[in-house]
Parts: sequence; structure tokens; C-alpha cells
Amino acid sequence: MHRQIFLVSLLLIGPAFADLLQNSDFESPPSNLPKNSTTPFQQLNENSTIPGWSFEGTILYVTTTQTIALPGNGHALQLGQDGKINQTFNPIADYVDYLLTFTLAPGGQNCSTNANVGVSAPDSHSIFSFKQDYGKEGWETFGLYLGSWEQQETINLVLESQSTESDANSTCWPLIDKLLLKTIETLVPGDNNLLLNGGFEYGPEFLSNSTEGILLDPVPTAVLSPLRQWSITGTVKYIDSKHYFVPEGNAAVEFVSGVSAGIQAATTVKDVGAQAGSTAQNFTLQSNGTGSAKKLSLAFKADSTTTLISFVSYATTQTKDGVFCGPIVDNVVLRASQG
Repeated sequence: MHRQIFLVSLLLIGPAFADLLQNSDFESPPSNLPKNSTTPFQQLNENSTIPGWSFEGTILYVTTTQTIALPGNGHALQLGQDGKINQTFNPIADYVDYLLTFTLAPGGQNCSTNANVGVSAPDSHSIFSFKQDYGKEGWETFGLYLGSWEQQETINLVLESQSTESDANSTCWPLIDKLLLKTIETLVPGDNNLLLNGGFEYGPEFLSNSTEGILLDPVPTAVLSPLRQWSITGTVKYIDSKHYFVPEGNAAVEFVSGVSAGIQAATTVKDVGAQAGSTAQNFTLQSNGTGSAKKLSLAFKADSTTTLISFVSYATTQTKDGVFCGPIVDNVVLRASQG
């Protein structure tokens, strides 16, 4: 009988980047802006053009102020009513995975609702909303899987506002900034780990000047997940070693949305797999507030053709600043042994 053993480093907190998008931070301003304007919101007109982008509907060029927070204190675009921006690009190779990182901020204060943002590419469409309480900044960064295409295709990336209110005057329209497009080739199993991406090194690109990590929304299938090979439940935060304590490598995953937030991976090992669903164990690590980690293990019998490895948070916690936080998981290793 084979037994599968996996090891996980768990922490409780008291691939190649392709520059395929033009003007992805909107620092090259649109043409025909009003001269000598002092307002941070400048609406584009039919004679305006945005370098690298096409647009429809109501679009405003936004400059950061004391009340408008943006990464790097730069510029952004506000997608107003029926606002849409798009840019086309050509894949650099056949069937590599494209992951998008972008920043979302609310477009005002004292509004009854914040409009959502729809992000689309061929065969994919996702909707994002500003969540609040997931970071200390007035903006949030999200990651998503865009797709995989043949090299000769022309890909149209579209971002558009989506209001949930019939009254446009009571809606805060979203601000979009800092888009990063990353490519990842097909992952190959390693000699020492039966799981692909067990160290979470393959995910969306981090912003160089952000300490907030990247929010990943629920994705029911690993095929469409920005955290390659892992499906996502609840909201998790993809974090980097530059700004967080990461036990190993450059990235890890924090479960921030509390109860039922987690990740799951599936793999097949020759003719024998394992299912950890029938073997569960809770792990707790007391945070000392300075960063700590502990390597833990769980052994289970291989009793099916598919191995399902799941990690789920069972509590909701917040920092003193009211920011949601949770356990961090890294370096998940699955090995088979005779026993």
C-alpha cells in the first residue's frame, strides 16, 4: 500500500514578465486635455486619444491628490457610466498562460454603491469589486487568469464599468491603474514534489511599489486560476517575500476572507492517487508578531485515483487597523512512500 505524505510550512501573521501592454500605468496622458485645469478628474471628449488604448463611454483622466490614493501617486483612468477601455496585443508564443494584475480604487466618497469592473479577453470574463478592509491603502490590487491562445491570434483586452444601481449619480465609478501582464509556460512536475506549484511561485506579477499583495477572488477550477494549479475558495491574498515574511521562495498565500477561505489542488500519481478529504487535521501556530513559521506534515492512505489537497481557514481575524488577515501557507510538498 502506498501512502502519500505532504509537508506544509504554515505561518500565522500576528516565470517571466512580458511587457505586452502599452501605457499600462496611464502615465502617458491623453491628448486634448483642458489646458491649465486644476481638477484631478478631467473628462475625455471625442477628440481625445489615450496612448495605447481605445475607449468608449465616459472616461476621465485622474491625478492623485490627498484624497485620491493611487499606486506611486501617479495617474489612473476612471471608467464612468458605460465606460470601457480596450487594448489589443499578440501572444508571444503558442498556448502560454497569461495572468493579469491590475489596481482598482473607488472613484469617490459618500456614494451609495461602488460600481464593479468587468475584465474580458477571448473566452474569459471576470467581475471585480472594491472590497475594503483588505489592506491599508485606498486601492486594491487583483490578479486573474486571462487565457491561453495561439501566437497568430490578436487578443482584445477589455475593462469596463458595471453599475449595480440605476441612478448613475449615486454611484462611485471605479479607477483603474497599474496593469501588468505576465506569461507562464506549462508547468512540469519536479523530482521532489508530486504537486505542481506547491511553492506558489507561479502566480500574477507583483507591483514593485506595493506592500499590499494581490487579492485573488474565488475560482472553482485550477485551470482558470491565477494561482496556477490551485483552485480558490473565498478571497486569498498572494504575497511576496519583499514585503512579507515568506517561509521559502518569493511568494506564499494568505487566507484573508476568514471562514471557508482556502485553496485546493488535484494531481494523479501513476495508477495510484490519494484523497485527503477523508483524512483531515487542524494546525494552529501562535503568532508572535515578528514572523515565524513551522513545518507540519500529514500522512494519508491513497484510496482513489485522484489526490485532492485542500487548505481551509476556519476563523476570521483582523489586525488592530481593522485589516483582514489570516494564516499563510507555503512550500506544500507531496511525496509517495511505501508503508
